[in-house]
Amino acid sequence: MATVVKTDEEIKRDILAELKWDSRVGPNEIGVIVKDGVVTLTGWVDSFTKKWSAREAAERVGGVKAIADEIEVRLPSSAERTDADIAAAVRRALEWDAVVPVENIEVVVSKGFVTLKGEVDWPYQKKDAERVARRITGVRGVIDTITVRPLPKPSPTDLKREIEAAILRHAEVDARRIQVEVQDGGKIILKGTVQSWAEREEAERVAWRGLGVTSVENHIVIKPD
Repeated sequence: MATVVKTDEEIKRDILAELKWDSRVGPNEIGVIVKDGVVTLTGWVDSFTKKWSAREAAERVGGVKAIADEIEVRLPSSAERTDADIAAAVRRALEWDAVVPVENIEVVVSKGFVTLKGEVDWPYQKKDAERVARRITGVRGVIDTITVRPLPKPSPTDLKREIEAAILRHAEVDARRIQVEVQDGGKIILKGTVQSWAEREEAERVAWRGLGVTSVENHIVIKPD
């Protein structure tokens, strides 16, 4: 059965409903503009966590083709911290996180923007380090330049087969419409079409879990039926 294509107004309504449902951010804080399935988020919030949560809420809505995040972070005076304080807080949070090898991570903070550097063994460690940094009070943004160290891995043919099988196992993704290309060094390129932004992002998350994957380029196009 063909999927009903949403109008821009329906997409906007659903995003506002999702923002209302997500207790981390108030819908009155965020402006939503939708044109041809492309969503622009506007407004200002008092923490980077809220900015990220608003983007995640929009990603979960069917019919979204792309997102322009123009939300501004304006910290209240009570949340203002020096760069040195933020760097120390991020470092402590990483030390408390059991999955992040903090000895391999460098934290640099400039005007509230955190840059993470270093090398880890697994993609989930890179993503977890970024997640930890996003939650620190006073952070205005996070730039994640952590690289994933190449590990012994399956052959490109086996890795391609394993990722395709993993995508097929996920009900949220129509694997028949996605092509997986594996290049030297564990680089994965995803192509094809899906019906929603959430489906596109889920395919990328699945690919990142492959053994030996060091990077993922997502060229999947959102094309509702």
